[in-house]
Amino acid sequence: MNEVEFFNETEEQIAEFEEVKNVISYAISYLKLEHLEFNIILVNNERIHEINKEYRNVDRPTDVISFALEDNSEIKLEGNRVLGDIYISIDKAREQAKEYGHSLLRELSFLAVHGFLHLLGYDHMKKEEEEVMFELQEEILSSYGIKK
Repeated sequence: MNEVEFFNETEEQIAEFEEVKNVISYAISYLKLEHLEFNIILVNNERIHEINKEYRNVDRPTDVISFALEDNSEIKLEGNRVLGDIYISIDKAREQAKEYGHSLLRELSFLAVHGFLHLLGYDHMKKEEEEVMFELQEEILSSYGIKK
């Protein structure tokens, strides 16, 4: 059984965020994973800026930040794989959706899947890693029905 919690810490109702729940459930099934726990938290630019500055020492807002608990080898938990937290900025998602000419749903889904893959250990620091991660993101989104 997977336990994914979704939190909207903004002041607004985001209809697309409801569909992101289905996208993430699909991504978990697509990757044939079970017994996962993680959170997806929707925040504004101000909050993600604070997080980015505090934890990454980067003094600006960003679109998504993942805190992967499995990156810390000192944390050993029994039962489900407790992956961590994904923070997504609704403000950045809106900006980027407009910039890239696609829907807010597509951008939020992309950011959620991107963050989820980071929790699983995928990265894009090297060209080879980036190709693998970005190809998998697009496979998941496309097979769900979310196109560029």
